[in-house]
Amino acid sequence: MSKPAKYLLVSLPASITPSGHRDEALEALQATVGREGATAPFAVPGFKIGTLDALVQQADELAKLNNVCEAVVAKVGESLRSIFDGDEQKASEHKTINDKPVDAYLRSFQWNKAKYRADKTIAELIDGLQREINGLDNDVKAKFNQYNSIKTNLAASQRRQTGNLATRSLASIVPPDAVIRDSEYLETHLIAVPNALTKEFLKTYESLAPMVVPRSATEITADDEFKLYAVTTFKKTAAEFVHKCREKRWTPRDYTYVEGGGEEEAREVASLEREAQKVWGEALRLGRTGYSESAQVLVHVLALRVFVETVLRYGLPLDFICGLVETTPKAAKKVKSNLDNNYSSLGGNAFTRDKRGKVVADDQALTAEIQAATHGGDEYTAYVYYEFEIA
Repeated sequence: MSKPAKYLLVSLPASITPSGHRDEALEALQATVGREGATAPFAVPGFKIGTLDALVQQADELAKLNNVCEAVVAKVGESLRSIFDGDEQKASEHKTINDKPVDAYLRSFQWNKAKYRADKTIAELIDGLQREINGLDNDVKAKFNQYNSIKTNLAASQRRQTGNLATRSLASIVPPDAVIRDSEYLETHLIAVPNALTKEFLKTYESLAPMVVPRSATEITADDEFKLYAVTTFKKTAAEFVHKCREKRWTPRDYTYVEGGGEEEAREVASLEREAQKVWGEALRLGRTGYSESAQVLVHVLALRVFVETVLRYGLPLDFICGLVETTPKAAKKVKSNLDNNYSSLGGNAFTRDKRGKVVADDQALTAEIQAATHGGDEYTAYVYYEFEIA
């Protein structure tokens, strides 16, 4: 199974080329990336810009929201895998965004102006995206919890129908006349005895406790592991008999005769199977929708992060290009190195070159103001740069 692609969002001033043309700037970015990845333009619209303090706060809020979105997308993806019993290939068939494969959606990304109106303030957009991702998380979690609960109940009911004689339901196995009912003094016990211990059981059960009815042991049925016997004792010593059976590694079975009990259990299993299939379909539909919508929220949050960080990093008036780089986790390191080598000058004196020409950060030049730009704990770069995966 192939690993998920690694995606990079890189924002650069259009002035990285002498002409200042955006198309040439994108071509320069692709040339820098080289054969390690494919670059496509990533459309970031303009938003209402508030104060510098507000932008710094919003950058921090977006970094935290980014983490929340990634966690929700991962949880929804894991939920999809769970309903296919861990089959990643089947789950992947349903991991689309707006009915497109993830890479196709990202390469053709356009801000959803109908859903996230660009004329709203950045603070309003962040609040709306936060509410949406929380709502998606809660909806998907509730539906999959419902499905898992029904699945657990169904599995338990099926085990009661198909397990060995030590665990399965006895409702359809024990005939009515095998059990004494409505007696003031006598009680019937059903004992599952391992096949290897049946001889010992038949030799010793009568003396196991006082007041065991002699020769009352009757074999009811057998399977590959156990034989099921009915034994009659007086109620007065029933508890002692049951306790001694457990000491001998014979399994006393709790059983109360109910007329039609076997048929009722079969109907219960059939009903749970129908309910599980129904909720499975609902969980799949909600999982597909939840994956698509939570991934869209994540990408819109990333677009906002690029915009806010671009304003903070390059200032006004805005004239920048944003490129989406699709690469692999291994090649991403080489891409990052290429970007550092070509665009370290955007960081002013925060970056220098060592004797071998490798770009290194100048710790003394990385002032408190520059370090403050590493919103959300991201590593500081001379240019706007975000790595992400959509699993």
